[in-house]
Amino acid sequence: MKKFLLSILFLSFSTTVVLAQTPSPDEFLGYPLGSRFTPHQKVVDYFKKVASTNKNIQLQTYGKTYEGRELVLAIISDKDNMDKLEQIRTANLSLANADKSGVKTAKQPAILWLSYNVHGNEANSTETAMKVLYTLASTKDGNTAAWLKNTVVIIDPCLNPDGRERYVSYFNMVSGVLPNPDPSAREHSEPWPGGRPNHYYYDLNRDWAWQTQVETQQRLIAYHKWMPQVHVDFHEQSYNEPYYFAPAAEPVHQDITPWQREFQVTVGKNNAKYFDENGWQYFTKERFDLLYPSYGDTYPLYNGAIGMTYEQGGIRAGLAVITSDGDTLTLKDRIDHHFTTSMATLETVSTHAEKLVSEFKKYFEQSAMNPPGIYKSYVVKAQNIARLRKMAELLSRNHIAFAFGADRTLNGYNYETQKVENFKVERNDLIVNLQQPRSVMANVLFEPQTVVTDSNTYDITAWALPYAYGLKAYAVKEPISGSFTFIDEKKENVPVINKPYAWVMPWNAVTDAQILMALQKQKIKVRLAEEGFTIGGKVYPAGSLLIYRTENERNIKEFSTVLMGIAKQNNVSFYPIASGYVEKGKDFGSSVYRLLTAPKIAVATGQEVSSQSVGEIWHFFEQELNYPVSLISVQSAAYLDINKINVLILPDGNYPEKLAEQLSGWINAGGNLILMEDAIQSMVGKKSFDIKKKEYPKKDEKESNERKYAEKDKDDLQNSIPGAIYKVSLDQSHPLAAGLGTYYYTLKTDERIYEPLENGWNVGTLKANSYMAGIAGEKVKKKLATGLLYGVQQVGRGNIVYLGTDVLFRSFWENGKQLFTNAIFLVN
Repeated sequence: MKKFLLSILFLSFSTTVVLAQTPSPDEFLGYPLGSRFTPHQKVVDYFKKVASTNKNIQLQTYGKTYEGRELVLAIISDKDNMDKLEQIRTANLSLANADKSGVKTAKQPAILWLSYNVHGNEANSTETAMKVLYTLASTKDGNTAAWLKNTVVIIDPCLNPDGRERYVSYFNMVSGVLPNPDPSAREHSEPWPGGRPNHYYYDLNRDWAWQTQVETQQRLIAYHKWMPQVHVDFHEQSYNEPYYFAPAAEPVHQDITPWQREFQVTVGKNNAKYFDENGWQYFTKERFDLLYPSYGDTYPLYNGAIGMTYEQGGIRAGLAVITSDGDTLTLKDRIDHHFTTSMATLETVSTHAEKLVSEFKKYFEQSAMNPPGIYKSYVVKAQNIARLRKMAELLSRNHIAFAFGADRTLNGYNYETQKVENFKVERNDLIVNLQQPRSVMANVLFEPQTVVTDSNTYDITAWALPYAYGLKAYAVKEPISGSFTFIDEKKENVPVINKPYAWVMPWNAVTDAQILMALQKQKIKVRLAEEGFTIGGKVYPAGSLLIYRTENERNIKEFSTVLMGIAKQNNVSFYPIASGYVEKGKDFGSSVYRLLTAPKIAVATGQEVSSQSVGEIWHFFEQELNYPVSLISVQSAAYLDINKINVLILPDGNYPEKLAEQLSGWINAGGNLILMEDAIQSMVGKKSFDIKKKEYPKKDEKESNERKYAEKDKDDLQNSIPGAIYKVSLDQSHPLAAGLGTYYYTLKTDERIYEPLENGWNVGTLKANSYMAGIAGEKVKKKLATGLLYGVQQVGRGNIVYLGTDVLFRSFWENGKQLFTNAIFLVN
């Protein structure tokens, strides 16, 4: 009896010591939580401190941001679960893989993943994460301890440290001793580009499926190692808005299961109970839908979890702000609200843990046995190996199984013609058989036309991968298995020629631009074939690149050795040509083989410019091309030196009127000006710019507004285009279209279109029946029936390139990168 009492006393003393060693956020930070914003490193230090004092917390560093800030996860449960944490994780993965391993779901804890602060200026979330961590670590509340017995909680305190630090640093720099709640005070107005995006100005909440950013890539590796049953993404919205939590609004994707919908309601009701007790305002079933697959709520839903977004009013609220209702909203208030939903969700997950795990198991078993949708396989033709390889990489990152090649003739829906046709499967064709655990995610990414039940969508409504990658594809109603796990890299036999007249290299992928850059870096002269030609029975299309031996040997010692070194380094073959005399087309002395100039590139930035557009360009050059680019102000763009900058990119934006005139001399001297999206609008009607917006007949006087007041918050469907895919007809003979084929598929998010150029090249145009997928209202479809989207105008020795859509959309529109690369390297 004495021994038992002593052991109880010892355990009680040990627990007291642990609690005493676990500092509260206030104690560790040296100020009350919510009285100021906490720098990211101090947040990480707090997480490390708490983890070091508590054996029931495991801290993992899962990566670093572009700016080198640490990304961490805290994993928390009770002692029994933590002692067998790896066993719990692997057992959970076996459920997600639909393994027949006999895992007993009744004994398997549910996994709840809480993600905070994906948008940097929604800064309350990270402060909340510290309070949640301390509450779970100290477990002073008996309820909390009980909840952790059947739940493993994963906390990511900040998904976007770079953006948050940008916001916090600015706020701390401009705020006074006391917060100024006046909304017009400068602490409530961020300078460009704002704290919302990451280092490259990307919205990380729209990157889950595409994983273009390093923060997302590293986080998703960790996510797929755990595969939680519930994932909550904590956000902030306008500070004048009340709190939002699930259930979500329509449209809800048809592949989201009744159970997933049902549990959102269950969670929402429990959250509402606590908000009702406190008299806090909230709303559900409005604004935030479940369609676009790359959000922090939809991506988990398409991967078997219950994904939810929680939104607290608070963007740019600082430490305190007076709302439109005349109330003062403080950071402490915002922390209280997010903390309440965090703990209420944990309570709900714990209460329904067994059901969550069993439904999770059922979800993946059902996915493998009976995939959703009418199509059971997708076949992507290997017409462009570089882009096919990129698609395969995306599928792998999303744990979607695929294979290559099958010796069969099939019947399937052709994405290009939108008709059912016969086709032959060839060796390198990529095949996605939906009879697999991740069939839902695969189907959502490939389905030719997403069913949308409500026009009031929060994002784009079309994203089918074959269109985004510009690859011919078929949707098939039967399950098809591939025969190979790899692409056949068999290279073409290259003839041995002692002294070639020239070498030819293809141009049909972004990777070809990297080879061109390597050649130009070594001062090797490269020419563009502006017309196709045939030599030795082999046909070379317009857009092929040529390297002449003699003109390079004059300036480069051991030229052939340098050239072959570049070929080896890039794992390519330059095809040798024996003579400058061709069988069809122009001989190699013709002016149609134009010498290319290495681009010296600048990108305009600043208040006039869309930070998202700048970020897409900046990221593409630095992270994909590894090519130098100068980011300059719009004001500096007016004073360019043609010897230092010969390519200027004006991203989507609203530019000053005088800029057109200021750039005219530079363009005439040989500058290549690239206008993207609304940058074109800024130049319409200006001297030297021939582009004209297409005009439409004015509204018919008989036409009345039949919309009802009750529909005021809904989209005007007839005039709406929240991201639809259109087929653009290309002039394949122009360098801007090199390597793209007959058509280019674009994502159209507005109704703007232009008249054909009278003195220029109309490279990309919409013709009748160009609409392919997504929501586009009838009036918008009429406006987009015909017109110009991409064109090139020669001015003096220079060019103006008009790119009427976002060809680098969120970095996942792979086919657009080819178009953009052509504008940079070939149109000069």
